[in-house]
Parts: sequence; structure tokens; C-alpha cells
Amino acid sequence: MRLRPDRTPAPVRRLSTAAAGADTVYLVHPGALDAEVHRTLAAALPAGSGLTVLDLSALPEYWEAALTGGRAATTVEDLAGRLAAELLGARAEDARAGGSPTGDARPYTLAGWSFGGVVAQALVERLPAGQRPRRLVLLDSIAPTDAYKPSDEELDPTLLLGWFALYLGAKRGTPVAPDPERLAGADVDRGLEAVLDAAVAAGALKAGTPVFGLRKLYDTYVDGLLRNNRLTTPYEAVPSSVPLVLVTAEGSLIPDDPTLGWEPLAPRGLTLHRSPGDHYTMLSRPDAAALIAQLVHAA
Repeated sequence: MRLRPDRTPAPVRRLSTAAAGADTVYLVHPGALDAEVHRTLAAALPAGSGLTVLDLSALPEYWEAALTGGRAATTVEDLAGRLAAELLGARAEDARAGGSPTGDARPYTLAGWSFGGVVAQALVERLPAGQRPRRLVLLDSIAPTDAYKPSDEELDPTLLLGWFALYLGAKRGTPVAPDPERLAGADVDRGLEAVLDAAVAAGALKAGTPVFGLRKLYDTYVDGLLRNNRLTTPYEAVPSSVPLVLVTAEGSLIPDDPTLGWEPLAPRGLTLHRSPGDHYTMLSRPDAAALIAQLVHAA
């Protein structure tokens, strides 16, 4: 991981470098899990292919909001503009390294996971027409449409606790599946007791782990979700100028909507695929990575 002089991660993370004449995939990552999680995808790509992560968590105005109550001093448009500049610079550098003295770059695919897909779609529309990707691959990303812009009060604690259990399982490398009956209608404290019991039973946490320690992790996790929701609420997305490919996880955050709201933003077409795993483990499972690799590398 490259670090800037202030010790923050650099937004451009090259997980694998393309060989001469090979393609590079660029992927917008919003944090939550470390960007290194995409090394599974890098390994699944054809030999010689490159994978470069555009890491939102390297932008202080974005990641610090998850530590200060979920209120970010930025907008989706500003984040997209920042990463668009990083993308153009990375592509020009990659092109020169591949032997193009003018910096002309090959056609490429852009991807975005979770909230990274929202920023990636906004990023595309800020690029010059000749620099746009051939397609945008959305990895279990919820569309920034009115149907998915709930107020803070409309976020259901039962839903958030279920998402948190998925996140905790991914962080600890073992599934955490709390009893749905204990989560249903529970307040946060009682719901976290159910998550803690499931985590201990699965070996994800040690017996005797205090619930207040888990509460700190939960609050930070929810602040990250609130940040993304508050950034999305005022944002008015324009329809995509490139085809969209949506990969939903079998354990998607919104399991009942296979389009995750993207149809109104896909006049150039929306292709749907289903991946093994849940919202988080789809990034680390080899079988999911094999599917995603095919989609981001398709000619």
C-alpha cells in the first residue's frame, strides 16, 4: 500500500499491473473492508491483466465522516470529480508504461462495489466521451434513485443489524448468522446481544467479549452507512451513457430487488448476474471472483 507523506493511503492502489498490450480493470472501492480484499479478483483475471483500485477511503473528507457521526463535508459530485482526475492520471501513466508515448490508453472496464458503484456511475458522466469505459460493472451496488433514498429515521434497526452481522462475519472470516427471531423488532442493544451470541458460537469472537465493545464497532459501521445515505439523498443521478452490468450477491443487502433500482438509469442496457456469497464475501470468494472476472474482462 502506497502512503502519502501524511501517512494516508493513496487513492490509486495498483493491485496488479497489466503486461504490455493487456487490459487494466479499474474499480471504485468505498472502504468498510480494506481494498486488499480485491486481490482475489486480481488473481482471477486472465494472466497479464491489471487491477487498479480507486479507493474512496483515501479521501479524508469521505472516510472521516464515518468517525464523526456520518456527516461528510463533500458531495457525490465532488467525490466523482476527485476520482475522475485520479483515473485519468492512472490511465495515462499505464498507457505510457505500455509503450504509448502520447498516453493513449486502451479501452477499459470500470467497476464499483457497494456505494462505490454510485460514485463510479457519477464518475463516468464526468469523463470526456473518448475516455469513458466500455461498460460499468456494479457489484451489489444500490442505485441512487428515489426508491432507495430513505431518511435516517426510515432505516430499520433490524435490517442494519443483519447487515452488520454480514460485515462482522466478513471481517472475521467466518459467517455470523444471528437468530432472525431475536433480531425482529429488537432495539440495538438487544439485537447486538443476538449478534454477539452468534459470533461467539461461530468462533468469530471469543467467549466473554463485552457487548459494549461490539457496540462501538456497530456505531462506526452505521455511521458509515449514514454517511453514504446522506451523500446519496440530495444527489440527482443522470442516466448512464455506457451499458451497465449489475452483479447482485446471493446474500444481497436488498434480496428482493434483482435490479437494485438501476433500471431508470440504464438506457444503454442493464445486464443482470448473480454471484455466490453475500454483499461482503462476494469480494473474497474465489467462485464469485471467477464470475466477476469474466464480466469485467469480457470483450
